[in-house]
Amino acid sequence: MVWTWFSARRKPQVLQDRPTSSALQPELLRRIKAIHLRAGHVVDDLLAGEYVSAFKGRGMEFEEVREYVAGDDIRTIDWNVTARTGLPHVKQYREERELTMLLMVDVSHSGQFGTVKEEKLDVAARLAAVLAYSAISNNDKVGLIVFSDQVELYVPPKKGKGHVFRVIKEVLQHRPRKQRTDLGVALGFLNRVTRRKAVVFLLSDFQTEGYETALRVAASKHDLIAVQLRDPRELELPALGLLELEDAETGEAVTVDTGDREVLRRYRELAKKDQLGLTTFLRSVGVDHIDVRTDRSELDPVIRFFRMRERRR
Repeated sequence: MVWTWFSARRKPQVLQDRPTSSALQPELLRRIKAIHLRAGHVVDDLLAGEYVSAFKGRGMEFEEVREYVAGDDIRTIDWNVTARTGLPHVKQYREERELTMLLMVDVSHSGQFGTVKEEKLDVAARLAAVLAYSAISNNDKVGLIVFSDQVELYVPPKKGKGHVFRVIKEVLQHRPRKQRTDLGVALGFLNRVTRRKAVVFLLSDFQTEGYETALRVAASKHDLIAVQLRDPRELELPALGLLELEDAETGEAVTVDTGDREVLRRYRELAKKDQLGLTTFLRSVGVDHIDVRTDRSELDPVIRFFRMRERRR
């Protein structure tokens, strides 16, 4: 069980999927527009070219045949054309760039936690916007899966800046029907609705269990990237005396004496152990990991990830 500490909690509401034209509260609309505008600037100013370099297209598509020139790979020689013309010719290919990106956003109650400036879900919304805008700017499709312990919303992949606006809107305005997390259910849904290989960003705090088999299967079918969202108080407790901790997803509460150094040490060691277990598992199944903290810039780890992927190519 993973404990977080809360001063307030929002009650989940049942929401029907709504079209893009639905009326929005002025404050929500302002936030969506601000995130949408910021995402565009971030992609144009900081991530220009990074996304293209990080992700390959679906494969090589034949483009044309031309005469052989010194330095060409002899494996690309088109022997039929060479025999017909009497001159060596080679086949040329171009990379088929169009990809499909799926954003999977965990909206369970543990995401409604933040002790610095924002909740984890607010950071997730900005990240989803930047990633979606990066894909759209390169003519790729973007889809969205919003989940808790069930899939609560699915937005099929599409192109266009207006579609990015809808993705941001759905993440920010969605109120979960359920409190808990089930990554296995969400990943199983992904595998059913997305037959072709896609670039999948899984945004979650990974405060759940029993998803390992589903993640292993998804990683074998897709280019899966785990984006972990963490708050500093999930790593270390402050020394504030008696502190009530509440499980964000079950509501179970305990009182902890944070004035006891041994209690703080055990909490810190448990957090380190859980994190090591996650990173070790992700590495073992070939899933890249982006560690995002609510007390630090969310863009820096994304930029480092893009550049790492470019070097790997």
